[in-house]
This record gives sequence, C-alpha cells and structure tokens, in this order.
Amino acid sequence: MAEAWREIAQDRPELSVHLGSILELDVDAVVSPANSYGWMRGGIDATYAQVFPQIEESVRRAVLAYHGGELPVGEALVVRTGRPTPAWLVSAPTMREPGERLPKDTVHPYLAARAVFRLWSGGRLESGTPLRRAVSALAMPGLGTGVGGVDPKACARQVAAAWDEVMTPVA
Repeated sequence: MAEAWREIAQDRPELSVHLGSILELDVDAVVSPANSYGWMRGGIDATYAQVFPQIEESVRRAVLAYHGGELPVGEALVVRTGRPTPAWLVSAPTMREPGERLPKDTVHPYLAARAVFRLWSGGRLESGTPLRRAVSALAMPGLGTGVGGVDPKACARQVAAAWDEVMTPVA
C-alpha cells in the first residue's frame, strides 16, 4: 500500500506517506474505512476499537442518530476518539455489510475518499466549528484493501481522483 500511496503523492505535495502504524502519526484525525452499520470488528477498525474503547459505540450512535442506522458508502461522519491525539475519527464506509468482499471493479474507495475530503473541506462539528479548523492533519489507511480485498494500486488511484476532485482548487 505504501508504494501505491507514494506514486500518487509524487504529484500532490500536500500528501505524505508513512510506512508503519497509522497510530504512530501526530494527526488530528484518522479515517476508518468502515461498513455502513458502524461495526468495527475487522481490519484497521478492530485496531481502532481496541485503542479507542468507546469508538464503536460512538460511531454506531452517530450512524443511528444522523443516518437512520445505515451510513451509505459515499457518506462520512466524524466522532471524538476520547483521546487528545488523534482527537477525531472519520468513519467512511467502503462496504455496506461487515466483512464484505468488494468486486474487482468497485469504486467504493473513491466514494469513501470523496466523502472524507468533502467532510474535511466543508463539514462542521456539532459546535458549528468548521472541521478543517479542528482537523489540520488527517491520516488515511488503504480503503477496502484489507477485508474488502481491493488492490492497493486501484485504491490509491481512486483516492487520488477524489483528492483532485475535492481538494484541488479550480484554476
């Protein structure tokens, strides 16, 4: 995954690549490539649930309160982790059902990344504070590359497309 990330970061100076645990980074938020119901029992989500003990409950509560119990692929939400660093977790489903294997031609990494970048660039916290003011640095693992089985290069290309669409200013 790191090699695929490096390829897309070459032409995008705002992006950097870290080889190692996402939890080693000094960032304000981490991305959870979750499922639509907020269950955090596999892949990186299981690690998040272990490190941030109340996070699954927080995500599930937010999914229920704001999305009727199912956060669609292509949408994202943000919750507090309960820790100072990272203080926030952005949940962006890459699959509807927990443990779902994604088809080879899936666009779910693109949809999840686009949702994250849209939320990050224009979303607000419950307090009304722009998310971009609270979150200046965000860490994203592979989206759907673990449990979902997405090829890392396909994921990286889709994340780059979402970045270019949402985060790159139009000239």
